[in-house]
Amino acid sequence: MSEQTIDTMLLEERRYPPPPEFAAQANAQPDIYDRDFDEFWETEARERVTWFEPFTKLYEWEPPYAKWYLGGKLNVSYNCVDRHVEAGRGDKVAFHWEGEPEDDRREITYADLQREVARFANALKELGVRKGTPVAIYMGMVPELPVAMLACTRLGAPHTVVFGGFSADSLSGRMVDMQCEVLITQDEAWRRGSTVPLKQTADDAMADAPNVKTCVVLRRTGGDVPMQDGRDHWWHDVVEGAADECPPEPMDSEDLLFLMYTSGTTAKPKGVVHTTGGYLAGVAATHYHIFDLKRDTDVYWCAADIGWITGHSYIVYGPLCNGATSVIYEGTPDYPDKDRWWEIIERYGVTILYTAPTAIRSHMKWGPEYAERHDLSSLRLLGSVGEPINPEAWVWYRDHIGGDRTPVVDTWWQTETGMILITPLPGVTTLKPGSATKPFPTVAAAVFSESGEEVGPGGGGYLVLKRPWPAMLRGIFGDDARYRETYWSKYPDVYFAGDGARIDEDGDFWLLGRVDDVMNVSGHRISTIEVESALVDHKEVAEAAVCSRKDSTTGEAIVAYVTLKGGAEGSVEKLEELRNHVARKIGPIAKPANIVFTPELPKTRSGKIMRRLLRDVAEHRTLGDTTTLADPTVVEEIKTRAESDRSED
Repeated sequence: MSEQTIDTMLLEERRYPPPPEFAAQANAQPDIYDRDFDEFWETEARERVTWFEPFTKLYEWEPPYAKWYLGGKLNVSYNCVDRHVEAGRGDKVAFHWEGEPEDDRREITYADLQREVARFANALKELGVRKGTPVAIYMGMVPELPVAMLACTRLGAPHTVVFGGFSADSLSGRMVDMQCEVLITQDEAWRRGSTVPLKQTADDAMADAPNVKTCVVLRRTGGDVPMQDGRDHWWHDVVEGAADECPPEPMDSEDLLFLMYTSGTTAKPKGVVHTTGGYLAGVAATHYHIFDLKRDTDVYWCAADIGWITGHSYIVYGPLCNGATSVIYEGTPDYPDKDRWWEIIERYGVTILYTAPTAIRSHMKWGPEYAERHDLSSLRLLGSVGEPINPEAWVWYRDHIGGDRTPVVDTWWQTETGMILITPLPGVTTLKPGSATKPFPTVAAAVFSESGEEVGPGGGGYLVLKRPWPAMLRGIFGDDARYRETYWSKYPDVYFAGDGARIDEDGDFWLLGRVDDVMNVSGHRISTIEVESALVDHKEVAEAAVCSRKDSTTGEAIVAYVTLKGGAEGSVEKLEELRNHVARKIGPIAKPANIVFTPELPKTRSGKIMRRLLRDVAEHRTLGDTTTLADPTVVEEIKTRAESDRSED
């Protein structure tokens, strides 16, 4: 194995300097990188957060645990809602909410939000919720979801939001681990014109979580759902008559804010601990600088689900702390037609869009004609999140959605980091399609070899973080040993991100995907993202997912699953054409041994490609858990196609 750990071969030479007019008005100017670590985070915390009692010490670092803003007291709900109303901005829209049914829309101002949060917090108090009471939230993308989160933070009750696409087992496991006493859910959720039975799933989950004594149910669809006497309460009943004032609980900066469960590859999901002061300062600062937020004029849309960390940090807590106007959309990008997103952008005059590469590639597959039906000229900034973005998807996004004029901020961060850590600053950074470019100011990121040496420009290795940051996780809930083993055991006192990366000659970072997804072909360690990017570079390819299977000659062989644009079918000739295209783009060693053409790739309901299932298909293994798939039939279709391909060999 080479000392650099991961071979890197993809060359991307397109460059996009900041437009002069954007740079002139940008929140972040070049000198932001010269600021002192302590000064930066002290200033950001004082400018973006209101403290009931000021912090007396910036941070303590006793690896692997950090504490930030020691001595400070604050309340997240107050910061996200009340102070904006007190400053005279109560009439400002906090959320434009778009339900999946096309005529279902609401505008929620900051004054509305303050009233609804206070009423629901008082209702939760009546149901026995106090400071420290753990609460689970299992809902769709409705305004009451952020209301529930903020009501919990108002009382000092830590919460865990469980994505509304998860199974009863996933929900019960999280509630049992956190020892939740209360569950907030809804009758059903809308999805592509049909309903998803959230309360029924919640009932199944509560049967295995006996510590949950209280369930509050929002009526969304009006579907008939069973209600258990003494345990279940309708939302509208408990808020009826509740006072619309509720004093916010002063919280210590290091008090638990929420747990976000992230899947482990072999063990139960990890309850990632996020606390109050450092998390809020981190997400507010990054949201302001990276998205160049102009509070009074921007309409910001993070098209993620609140059930994931992206939604916590950049739909709820960061934007509300900054007083932003945001969009929340309940449905999918293709219902009732594939232009729904672009219709929403035109309707609300969205100026900033933040979404995932998988969503962008889906729009590429459907074609630019859907975006062309709508006026997207309000957009001034685009963002990408969730996984490395292929250069061709990056360029398509900029050209067809951004009108070949908007900066694209490709961001790297994790559930564990809480906030964005590697990213362009749109008025400062020369952009490179496929690169997350530079660490955010004060963030000490590096690439290490297997032996712990820093890898120089051009080489690939393991992404690490060499010093703490405010929103970093404070451990795994109830499992200190797992926390230390997962993130801190590979290199002493250095955070191991679990991602591959390389740094180019300009010092810019290129993410190479999870280390688990690196393939070892004839002694070369090749990242899946580079092969996928080479495939998507072909003009007829909409999406590609790559994994490896065991091979007696090369150790591992590359298997690619490819979706062609316009629903085109593959052929033996197309297979050879694509194999040769990869060879030209990044080298013969990276040519896929086989390509399976498929109309869809297996994705979770949040849009992540489930490469684990593709590895199962490639290795002829029994398929693993498919409960989180958006369409479970897709993987069976791929399996059939793969077996058909093998029978023709």
